[in-house]
Amino acid sequence: MAIPLALATFTAIITITSANQTSTAAPSLVTFIFGDSLTEVGNNNYLTYSLARSDFPFYGIDYTDHKPTGRFSNGRTIGDIISEKLGIPSPPPYLSLNPSDDLILKGVNYASGGAGILNDTGLYFIQRMSFDDQIDYFENTTKVIKAKIGEQAANNLLNKAVYFIGMGSNDYINNYLQPFLPDGQQYTPDEFLAVLNLKLAKQFTRLYLLGARKMIFHGLGPLGCIPSQRVKSSTNQCLHQVNEWVIQFNSKVQKLINVLNIKLKNAQLTFADTYQDVLDLVDNPSKYGFKVSNTSCCNVDTAVGGLCLSNARVCKNRHEYVFWDAFHPSDAANAILADRFFSKLFANTNGPAASAPNHMG
Repeated sequence: MAIPLALATFTAIITITSANQTSTAAPSLVTFIFGDSLTEVGNNNYLTYSLARSDFPFYGIDYTDHKPTGRFSNGRTIGDIISEKLGIPSPPPYLSLNPSDDLILKGVNYASGGAGILNDTGLYFIQRMSFDDQIDYFENTTKVIKAKIGEQAANNLLNKAVYFIGMGSNDYINNYLQPFLPDGQQYTPDEFLAVLNLKLAKQFTRLYLLGARKMIFHGLGPLGCIPSQRVKSSTNQCLHQVNEWVIQFNSKVQKLINVLNIKLKNAQLTFADTYQDVLDLVDNPSKYGFKVSNTSCCNVDTAVGGLCLSNARVCKNRHEYVFWDAFHPSDAANAILADRFFSKLFANTNGPAASAPNHMG
């Protein structure tokens, strides 16, 4: 399994990070983030024609200054909270930086709402940065880093950096599960999974060739339980079939990661599985201090996208809702999930990961 390797790797990283924070001369941990709207921090704000944007009220209502930033949440993303736990700033969106900005030496966020493993995923959003696009931009970043600090130092930085990757949700939600798009008609579920797996293998390998070694892939949660899918059930229940496909996807990617760790020299790929954590949050919300997990805080219209538009009604008790809009967790839920994610990666190998705290406590 990949998790024991991750525990050893990231225990070392924590030690290094702590040591670095005592010295102004040594750089702190560098992170590069690839993903979709679950980890985006504003890239799509710079895509003029993108329909996958959240730079309007009421997004960011519980974030710093209570203003929208391009995060698809009322507050922080899981990535923001992980950065807090690591004691480093949340990496800025790639498109907000100047090509030669020194900030790239501290990490970059390439995540883009609507993005997928496949390039045709999220096509109806007009503009978004697919995983391939994000890797293209990362390649540009590596060239700038090498120009700034030299090839040897750049390679060292890239090899030691941590790469957080969260992809695949949109390949189902905004591709395969859409009846008017070709992939759902062209492929059986098993065939589609094979296409995703083959593409992902090429993308992991490409990142490796660009210098990435410590890659963490965040597995998919129970997509059949998000509000945009539950409304398709006559009884507002989770869609079992969708969740089964997600479980199969996660299993397939875990096996891929195990193969790549053998095939690619010094690769340290990790699969972070939080499926059961998200499902428990949905099935037992009161256990974590929530009251509502079957609908969203923002009263959204799933027929026109499911985002929290400026004219929507927003609940006042946002900390009691697991979901912010039809697709994305609330800030309070992200805090719980980030804690679980972090505990799985940094737990003592001789004992179980610490349980997530009740966010109401």
